[in-house]
Amino acid sequence: MGKDKPETIAVSAGRMTAEHFGAVNTPVYRTSTILHPSLESLKGEQLPYKYGRRGTPSSRSFESAIEALEGGVRCVAVPSGLNAITTAILAVCGAGDHLLMTDSCYGPTRHFCDKTLKRFGIETQYYDPLIGDEIASLFRHNTRAVYCESPGSLTFEVQDIPAIAAAAHARGISVLLDNTWATPVLFRALDHGVDLSIMSGTKYIGGHADVMVGTITANEDHAKRLEAFYGDTGLFLGGDDTYLSLRGVRTLPIRLRRHQESALKLTHWLQTRPEVTRVLYPALESDPGHAIWKRDFKGSSGLFGVELKPVGSAALSAFFNGFHHFGLGYSWGGFESLVIPAEFKRTATKFAVAGPLIRLHAGLEDADDLIADLEAGFARMRAAS
Repeated sequence: MGKDKPETIAVSAGRMTAEHFGAVNTPVYRTSTILHPSLESLKGEQLPYKYGRRGTPSSRSFESAIEALEGGVRCVAVPSGLNAITTAILAVCGAGDHLLMTDSCYGPTRHFCDKTLKRFGIETQYYDPLIGDEIASLFRHNTRAVYCESPGSLTFEVQDIPAIAAAAHARGISVLLDNTWATPVLFRALDHGVDLSIMSGTKYIGGHADVMVGTITANEDHAKRLEAFYGDTGLFLGGDDTYLSLRGVRTLPIRLRRHQESALKLTHWLQTRPEVTRVLYPALESDPGHAIWKRDFKGSSGLFGVELKPVGSAALSAFFNGFHHFGLGYSWGGFESLVIPAEFKRTATKFAVAGPLIRLHAGLEDADDLIADLEAGFARMRAAS
């Protein structure tokens, strides 16, 4: 399977047809107790499953599919993307350790670092996402991990992951990456030096806006510590959620292609609009991160940012209030198109915007219909100005 293309892996990986009487989909297992045929089995490893929380055919089917896509040794599925982030960090960091965190990280990641990690005695230092191999200048004797997110949340900077990983590994420091935007279909994180690849499967993996799930995939050096922390903290994803997540995997590559096609059409159109200052999308040649994106990524997804020219609050409200296809809602990666105002925080760097920043997700609707929806929004904005 290692030589198969992502489209083939997404369809084939994690299927346990022989174990389930020929069923092409692994059935939903809702169970806590596993009965053993003997005391020796109860105390040993004769059965593949020992207790519901420690895994079922449902969870292993999904996790093994993600392992195949990621090219990893061990994947664990958890109840949300944020839980995947926090679990990955705590699997490698402990009291007295120093964590380097990209300044472009997801807002709840920053909140976890500033509140919970601080309470646990783990110090977080934020760094410029564009630092590259100069990250080495920030290393201390107690630096345990560098956390990356590429492209960055809301501002979409593309990080030089291979350069950061090479510098970190030279000092025995772990590299973690939130790879939700690209998924392993578009960016194979472990192949580029990442030790723990993190995804909010709520987004593109599930793909239907009906499941909360997170995944962490480890390379060989980090598999045991990830699995140990995961087991020690009692984490587990139930059978229904794993079933929905695995269903999403089967169509992931083809959905990503459609998201990319629509996003490219929308972003090129938005670049021509008089209301727009700039579009933040690495697949555009004008984007500052385009060169690294083109070098490392196999495509782009449907999420991007737009900086509007300065406009009053009433006009901005008119823009947002009245969309037919773009929903006002958090999350992204489902079949539906979404738009929100993008409010971000920086403490180590500055990301200057003169006007409102918005985040859009191009769903699976017809791109021309989405353009018409945005055009009507701009018309409302002009009228309210």
